Amino acid sequence: MPESYDIPPLVSTPPSDDVPLPCVMVFNANDPSGAGGLSADLTAMSSASAHVLSVVTGAYVRDTSEIHDHFSFDEEAVADQARAALEDMPVHAFKVGFVGSPENLSAIAGITTDYAEVPVITYMPDLSWWEALAIDTYLDACVELLLPQTTVLVGNHSTLSRWLLPEWDSDRAPNAREVARAAAVHGVPYTLVTGFNAADQYLESHLASPEAVLASARYERFEATFSGAGDTLSAALTALIASGADLQSACAEALTYLDQCLDAGFQPGMGHAVPDRLFWAHVGEDGAGEAPGANDSDASDSRRYPEDFSPDTTKH
Repeated sequence: MPESYDIPPLVSTPPSDDVPLPCVMVFNANDPSGAGGLSADLTAMSSASAHVLSVVTGAYVRDTSEIHDHFSFDEEAVADQARAALEDMPVHAFKVGFVGSPENLSAIAGITTDYAEVPVITYMPDLSWWEALAIDTYLDACVELLLPQTTVLVGNHSTLSRWLLPEWDSDRAPNAREVARAAAVHGVPYTLVTGFNAADQYLESHLASPEAVLASARYERFEATFSGAGDTLSAALTALIASGADLQSACAEALTYLDQCLDAGFQPGMGHAVPDRLFWAHVGEDGAGEAPGANDSDASDSRRYPEDFSPDTTKH
């Protein structure tokens, strides 16, 4: 494994006066439960004041308890949706969620290659509901086709570790820098790794390059099991990067937003809880809560993390 890496700065062109909201293109599957997929992308990105160009790559068959199946669109349908929107509107960032097939990954990689200056945020969800052969084929295609185009890779610690470090044999789990180094082998400059188990019932998230852990955040563990947290986080991060925020600030704001979404989360069915991504739209008269990227400078700023976002008191 190489000992040094050429890590480019993450630069996004903010929207112009003519187009005040950044346009973000997202490739993801429809989720009829409303927990994740395009439902999460649309609500989280809209909360961050982004205009969403949503490309449907397929559909889950799922409820709030589990994913039962998935149906993919063919790659021409995916590419045609994206090209039609891109020929009409500027794009300030791409987000890629679960797109269902290697063929769709190939089509998306071709599009992002044509917009090489635009940041690509890739979220890798847990795929354990799928058949083993389908998982392996999909992940191999993602490594070959999409990771070289990815600016920030987002995923849970266990998911990314199993994928990127399959031969890890140490008694300890790989740390964030080791996961980021494994991603960098495939061309990824930055990795946001979530769900690290920490002492005293805390969970941690770490933003890392292969050279260093750039920032960390800590949260108190809570009892509810959520669906859709990863899509929510990566969607908010993409929208904030598209607005011109630097990477550390965007990560801090996205993590704060996710924390508040989970804190306001609810259980709409018989399964898992889902994040309330519009919590800020129905707050009390005291004004508690706000959308990510808001510019209010009053007491609500105290809920935002500083640029190194290393809080240790967040509770759920």
